[in-house]
Amino acid sequence: MYYVYVLKSSKDKKFYTGYTKDLKLRLEKHKKGLVESTKNRIPIKLIYYEACLGRDDATHREKYLKTHLGKMFIKNRLKSYLTG
Repeated sequence: MYYVYVLKSSKDKKFYTGYTKDLKLRLEKHKKGLVESTKNRIPIKLIYYEACLGRDDATHREKYLKTHLGKMFIKNRLKSYLTG
């Protein structure tokens, strides 16, 4: 099982999208500043994730969520969370 996830930075209010096989471990690394792409954006919070059956599915979904349409999907999906 692979996971596609979206983090939100409390510092700059921007999203980060990634994928991993071990969501719990990856999240710990992000929160400790051990991931290069998010270390200057902590504190961060997991706001969304999806499970995928394989790596190819996860990378495909990650690429989609990084597009304009994918970002709109996340914003619509989390509308009450993001505005509330």
